[in-house]
Amino acid sequence: MRPENESMLPVVRAAELDAAEPGRHWLVEPLWARAGVGIIGGHPKLGKSWLGLDLAISVASGTPCLDCFPVADPGAVLLYMAEDAAPVVKQRLEGICRHRGLDLAALPIGVITAPSMRLDLPHDQRRLAATVRCHAPRLLVLDPFVRLHRINENQASDVAAVLGYLRELQRTHDLAVTVVHHARKNGSASGGQCLRGSGDFFAWVDTALSLRRQRHQLVLSVEHRSAGAPQPLQLALAGTEQDMHLAIVADRASADHRTPPAATQDLDTAVLDALGQAGHSGLPRGDLRQALRVRNQRLGEVLQRLTTAGSITRNGEAWVRRSIPAPPPIHTPREPEREPDLGR
Repeated sequence: MRPENESMLPVVRAAELDAAEPGRHWLVEPLWARAGVGIIGGHPKLGKSWLGLDLAISVASGTPCLDCFPVADPGAVLLYMAEDAAPVVKQRLEGICRHRGLDLAALPIGVITAPSMRLDLPHDQRRLAATVRCHAPRLLVLDPFVRLHRINENQASDVAAVLGYLRELQRTHDLAVTVVHHARKNGSASGGQCLRGSGDFFAWVDTALSLRRQRHQLVLSVEHRSAGAPQPLQLALAGTEQDMHLAIVADRASADHRTPPAATQDLDTAVLDALGQAGHSGLPRGDLRQALRVRNQRLGEVLQRLTTAGSITRNGEAWVRRSIPAPPPIHTPREPEREPDLGR
């Protein structure tokens, strides 16, 4: 018999369960599920941290991730970068912001600066939960997993305890959790199944972003628990030291994600129309990219082409459409006036 003071687990009839909100499936479409947990995985030095920072800035600013994938649910972001010094983190964030024409100071991005954080310890679990409760982020990025614990990553029970805590954090506070994690050395598996350690990692994720080197090209693949995924993307670090960022270097347009409007029309005309509407003040390159949702490299080619043609010019940081001068008036030669014939 059940003791009288023993409480029962809550049960709700299936028909009375909360329905999914329409249009609330994605955080970044189709890269990351809204309020989903997942991993950015890959071997060292492949750009996992760059991808995590790109994702963070996109969610905080509402600008497309990798200059391509729209943010469906923007909001505040919390970062914990365990392996990078604070100046390095700031430099990378500022570079991505400079590339997109954003002001880092205006973005709701918080960086946890604790020298260490061990999520296998109840004390640090409570501290992180209190921090999340205070800042209410839409996204929490933890980079990398190996610096968040002192457990045996091959021991399923140890790994499951830490991942279970992160899942509870996600459900309690309705946020997405992104964990950066390394891939196995010399592993034959691909995608999320190549993650180092226990198989619980791949079983845990709602979203898995995997970076790998293939024929000297960096390739990103995406896997979801309950949704389709885009085709693999070819990436590269692009820009100068001042605006370094990850960029898509091959056009892998897929029906799985929304095609930017500028891809379905003459981009030259779209740029001219946007600058024409802006008037004499013009638009900075970042504002143009955001308005037209076009990749930076492609927009640069259009700006160069229109400048060479004399259709636009640069005024400081802004691009301005040149007005077409009116044609000079056509003067028709007039016949000399004759003196009136008054007779003699």
